[in-house]
Amino acid sequence: MPLLKECKTIPELFDFLTTDYRPKSNSFIMKYKVDGKYIGITYEEFREETEIFSLGLTSLGFKKDEKISIISENRPEWIYSDMAILILGGLDVPLYPSLTAESIEFILNNSDSKGIIVSTKFQLNKILKIRKKCKSLEFIIVLNEFDRIEDDSSIFTFKEIQEKGKEFRLKHPTLFAESIQLADENDLCTIIYTSGTTGEPKGVMLTHKNILANSKAALEVLPIKDTDIWLSFLPLSHIFERMTSYYTGFASGGTMCFAESIEKISTNLLEVRPTLMTSVPRLFERMYARIIKKVESQPKKKQKIFYWAVNVNKQYYDLKKQEKSSFILNVKHKLADKLVCEKLRKFTGGRLRFFVSGGAALPRELAEFFEAIGILIVEGYGLTESSPVIAANKPDDYQFGSVGKIMPNLEVKIAYDGEILVKGPSIMKGYYKNKKETDKVLKDGWLYTGDIGVFDARGFLMITDRKKHLFKTSGGKYIAPTPIENLFATSKYIDQFVVIGDRRMFISALVVPDFEAIKEYADTNNIRYKENKDLIVNDEIYKLIEKDMVKFQKQLANFERVRKFVLLDKPFTIENGEITPSLKIKRKVVEQRYEKLIDSMYAAHKI
Repeated sequence: MPLLKECKTIPELFDFLTTDYRPKSNSFIMKYKVDGKYIGITYEEFREETEIFSLGLTSLGFKKDEKISIISENRPEWIYSDMAILILGGLDVPLYPSLTAESIEFILNNSDSKGIIVSTKFQLNKILKIRKKCKSLEFIIVLNEFDRIEDDSSIFTFKEIQEKGKEFRLKHPTLFAESIQLADENDLCTIIYTSGTTGEPKGVMLTHKNILANSKAALEVLPIKDTDIWLSFLPLSHIFERMTSYYTGFASGGTMCFAESIEKISTNLLEVRPTLMTSVPRLFERMYARIIKKVESQPKKKQKIFYWAVNVNKQYYDLKKQEKSSFILNVKHKLADKLVCEKLRKFTGGRLRFFVSGGAALPRELAEFFEAIGILIVEGYGLTESSPVIAANKPDDYQFGSVGKIMPNLEVKIAYDGEILVKGPSIMKGYYKNKKETDKVLKDGWLYTGDIGVFDARGFLMITDRKKHLFKTSGGKYIAPTPIENLFATSKYIDQFVVIGDRRMFISALVVPDFEAIKEYADTNNIRYKENKDLIVNDEIYKLIEKDMVKFQKQLANFERVRKFVLLDKPFTIENGEITPSLKIKRKVVEQRYEKLIDSMYAAHKI
């Protein structure tokens, strides 16, 4: 959409979309599921719902530069709330629904939030638990209907605020349209608290200019059309989903459809039949595991056809990238596609153009597998601090194992120690109320990402690891754990894998098995068990995973190979504080929690 260039703030984008823009194909800006069926929201409905909520907030006394937090799953009201707050010149503070009451308390106080919007009674109960400790909190708005709390005039439903907005509009009919001009492009529009793998969360301050600069660059890099249908399931509280599916999707004239949950993605894909979708590698790992499980349940003949088709297509795409062709291979490719791959693509709805992967490193083996079955995944790279995208592969210019080429409006250089430094219009203003941490990462206009990387001869950026994750064995060898951990992403029997080795004699690992696959193996081989704990102490199960690991480690140097490992009976979770809401391992927490178990792997080697 060329006129996006004229929009300097997100409210201006909203105004353009809901007044001047006339969609050619997509009459709905959003769709969501009600009573088992997806229903659409028109551009006119989007403006009306946002306007009356915005005026309702005004009636509560909410003003420019004040802040409201949002803790909700993805739904239309999240979008209405975000736009309403920004149109009033305010800032929103998005929170992950998985956060504990204690984490929410810290963020509400640190951000000086005047109000909070919550989705459900469950989320409301978290706020009620901490409300007396939140000095700036004046009101709570609940999106769902709930049982009223007597004599509490500070709690409202979303609909009640909208009714207040309707009444307010009768006396102030032009106020909403006038408010759209309140924000300046250099004003803050959001504070996003990074979950952090260590220490307290830091509030990343992003301006309208930051986010729209990244959105405009994304539209230059990716062939996004006004006919595109997005399926949104990553949390909107994460800048990756918010900038791509939401702001960029809307700016392109496309339609965003809300997935019900990660558990229902497979169903929603068939219902929505999206053309584009953003995701994290975890989804592709699950999809891969599901496909392989189904294949291995088939007769041997069908299994052979499947693996033949995948190998043929890998050869076909490798040759295609070299701008070469083979008549025989082309014929085999068409047959392989007809027999196998076409059927697999139907599980994504049948019209997906490509996935965009971010949030964590995408294992090369996964990308190559999905390409072979005709599903392209283009990987990008970024940080919350850069709004977020720094580099991205394109559907017509990609290289697996890399995160693509640098966005057109950014400068990137590699420091002497390998750290990636970034400068440009999408770089944050700093961390809210935290000059010390801001000064650590912003120096002379450059953002110090904390990531280690290199460019290849064609300009593709490769991320090797996080700077703080690099560790050194007692033998003096530097180890980057992430590439090692990524090797096991396609293992049938491994769910989570954490490498240990800093200042140790050799590399070890904490391994969470894929218990669904393990139990299936145990049942087939008459291995008795009652619970997960019985499986992880079974020698046959240990040897099964050890054999799998040997296969995956062949490409590693000797000093990088895992020599010992222990099996855990439960996964690392957000609730237990072992992983961040964006699914990154908190290494320090994990190593402290399993310290005795880790030490036991090295006990025989102590001097």
